[in-house]
Amino acid sequence: MGAEARVDHGVTSGTFTLDGETFEVENNVWVVGDEHECVVIDAPHSVDGILAVVGERLVKAIVCTHAHDDHVRVAPELRERIGAPILLHPADRPLWELVHGGPEDAEATLWDVDLSDEQTFAVGGVTLRVLHTPGHAPGGVCLYAPELGCVFTGDTLFHGGPGATGRSYSDRPTLEASIKAKLFVLPDETVVHTGHGEDTTIGAERGRGL
Repeated sequence: MGAEARVDHGVTSGTFTLDGETFEVENNVWVVGDEHECVVIDAPHSVDGILAVVGERLVKAIVCTHAHDDHVRVAPELRERIGAPILLHPADRPLWELVHGGPEDAEATLWDVDLSDEQTFAVGGVTLRVLHTPGHAPGGVCLYAPELGCVFTGDTLFHGGPGATGRSYSDRPTLEASIKAKLFVLPDETVVHTGHGEDTTIGAERGRGL
């Protein structure tokens, strides 16, 4: 089971804007699946950049780790191009609406499927398990792939520690509690694929403390 499944990686560049400030950022693009089908984790900056990682495969879903604009800005355009649903935790609605409009906006667009804690879905012979890890964002999630020995953490956990919590809709104690309860219980050797920057492991980050 899962012998053909793999993780593919790319990087896209653009901006992140929140609370009236804009920063240049590079985001990781993660695609999980086999040679036939896959899921895309987050939709940062460039549809063409994402599709270069996907190749000719069928995309079953666009799974958003959270709704900051650098992770979801091109999600609706990507959905239109490939016909795959957008999945997001509903607690991130306020952040999504900052990017794609709210109920009062005639041009608003929504995601398709709500994510929930401990939800699982299969792709390419492996299972991804949703871990709700609020703190960086209220609807932040990580995706654990035990058969691949890795977890996709978005902006919840990085090489060097937790994600940022200095902006709207974030909270440091909540983030630290999420990491302890949902990530630091995973095996030490679990590879952490982050939303920005280099990989790490659960053991390395647990060893740093919070």
